[in-house]
Amino acid sequence: MRLLDRWRTTRRPNDAIAPSILGGTEDLEVVGEASYQEALWKLCGGSPGDRVRHRIVAVLVPEPHNQHDENAIAVHTGGYLVGYLTREVAAQYVAGLHALRTRIGGHVALHGVIVGGGYYASGRGRLGVWLDHDPADFGLGRGSPRPRRATGTLRTGFTEAWLTDVADDSYDLSWFDELPDADRPAIAMLRRLLETDPDPIDRHFQFTELESRLYRSRDRDESALNEFDDAFRRHDAEMDVIRAAFMAKWGKVPLLATYRQMAIRLQKQKDWTACVRWTERGLELYGDDAAREEAVEDLLKRRNRALAKLEAALSAEPARPTSVVTTLAKSSGAPPRAPAGIVAEIEILTCSRCATSFERVRVRGRKPSLCPDCRSAPA
Repeated sequence: MRLLDRWRTTRRPNDAIAPSILGGTEDLEVVGEASYQEALWKLCGGSPGDRVRHRIVAVLVPEPHNQHDENAIAVHTGGYLVGYLTREVAAQYVAGLHALRTRIGGHVALHGVIVGGGYYASGRGRLGVWLDHDPADFGLGRGSPRPRRATGTLRTGFTEAWLTDVADDSYDLSWFDELPDADRPAIAMLRRLLETDPDPIDRHFQFTELESRLYRSRDRDESALNEFDDAFRRHDAEMDVIRAAFMAKWGKVPLLATYRQMAIRLQKQKDWTACVRWTERGLELYGDDAAREEAVEDLLKRRNRALAKLEAALSAEPARPTSVVTTLAKSSGAPPRAPAGIVAEIEILTCSRCATSFERVRVRGRKPSLCPDCRSAPA
């Protein structure tokens, strides 16, 4: 990158111009925070391992000269660049952002929060950024942009499965070429396949395609979301077997798009308890074997956002007796809301190496035998 281009894509907004702060209650996701962890820890005044929920005001800065994306929108706060809007969202919001900047004669800012940190079974948590906004301010209808269908090498794993289908008789993906273009006939065909196909890799991609078609149909078919939830529950019930098949085939777990989509759905419903449960389930399935680190980071950030929302709701209520045990309600894809004050259950474990106690959010699966410090230390 030329020096001038680098300056253009990293410069901070002029602090002498006070930004106009807009309101809103819908989440706006920021990505790329993994590259700005040092700045985020400075902004919140914490140290790695601390649990963080730090309110911020962030400025949205368009970067038309960004060599990777001419629609790029950077997020600045406290004099630091801390991330970007996703490429898809930036493409939809950039025109509205330019119009807002012209109308108000200055920078556009949003309230937001830095969340994350803490210790979990996977180690110390990273920090992420979420902003609050009203899409109507940017000329859009309410609700987040729809996700695109997943493609790409060892992203969903479908490409690899397709390329090795002929040489591997354990599964058969020829059904994909026979799917109708129209969603309803395709949904019916996928359901018939799932009634008879025994192979876990086949079944995973059939479930994934079924869920994608159902979610895409949600605006024109009022039953589609309930059907999506049902397919998700059935898919999740088979995921331990499917995971084993992935590991045997590739030694890695590809993108599990369904857990991300369910987390987004629950965020829109503001069902933070269920969001914690399903993001934890996705993280449990990835374990240490994710083919794409950003998939794990995405679920971690959504889990941390949901935990912060639950903690904020709890702190806003009258004090409750300390003897009350808090639990993470088990739920389906469209679960009942937990009673006020119920948050993720924290369990206390004892390290088998140093004998110290440590906390973690209770999830299904094997419990870690080592504390975070011992897990990160040399064997």
